Amino acid sequence: MDAPIKIFSCQASQEVAKKISGSYGIPLGNSCYQRFSDGEFTVFLEETVRGCDVFIIQSTVAPADNLMELLLMIDAAKRASARKVIAVIPYFGFARQDRKDKPRVAIGAKLVAKMLTTAGTDRVMTMDLHADQIQGFFDIPVDHLFASSVFIPYVQELNLPDLVMATPDTGGTKRANSYAKHMNVDLAICYKQRKIANEVAAMTVIGDVEGKDILLVDDICDTAGTLTKAAAMFVEHGAKSVRAMCTHAVLSGPAYDRIAASQLTEMIVTDTIPLKKEEDTSKIKVLTIAGLFSNVMRKVMNHESISSHFILQ
Repeated sequence: MDAPIKIFSCQASQEVAKKISGSYGIPLGNSCYQRFSDGEFTVFLEETVRGCDVFIIQSTVAPADNLMELLLMIDAAKRASARKVIAVIPYFGFARQDRKDKPRVAIGAKLVAKMLTTAGTDRVMTMDLHADQIQGFFDIPVDHLFASSVFIPYVQELNLPDLVMATPDTGGTKRANSYAKHMNVDLAICYKQRKIANEVAAMTVIGDVEGKDILLVDDICDTAGTLTKAAAMFVEHGAKSVRAMCTHAVLSGPAYDRIAASQLTEMIVTDTIPLKKEEDTSKIKVLTIAGLFSNVMRKVMNHESISSHFILQ
């Protein structure tokens, strides 16, 4: 007999968790978060999970408390005799720390993988990891989903006549090229040079963009410096319009102001990370990943293939 299924959410992903559970067809489970006066916090489940397959949804966006809350929730479910615990992490934080790119640095993504496994996670579901090799940091199954399943139908609805896929840096060339091949359009590249992190020193354009509708694609938008500078450069080189498409809208520091003042016609993101309500989001279009995640969750529970969801990588 199949085990009962329950879905819980941590604090940082309440909105998308409600959409996922609604799409799945079961109510979100009750849990409690309590913070003490010294800043320490605890979580506990307010209903039985004994013998259940438990999904716990949380994007591990900053601050690190969100990761700690997810770990505590996983531990709570395991100690309450859950049959399996699946961590649904739409945005996998620390993913940019995937290798030693200079001496004496931590590989944060590997450490987080070990922490999740030690806490008792039986399976991980995530989306658009910053580096594909992070899947290999886990010794448990990882379902790595792609936002292309959500983005491509929306782009096709835009019906842009002179579409060119573009990448704001050479590191995203593989991703942008996959979109370009799938949609049978040309590719353009912005080559950027950095002197320090989060600050672009110089950029140049590779490819024909004059009179074209440019669609920049990236996995993460943090301070939006790279994207907005790339948009300005494409316009200077004669682009008809410039849009950006990013899975994870981290949008820290001056990001919202930069997007609002930029040459971007539209910024297309998913709801893996909630937008800040007080900021100007008039140029930002949010597409939900709830249907994709709920469908994959259902297929995993029914032991069905999920390969049909991988439009492109």
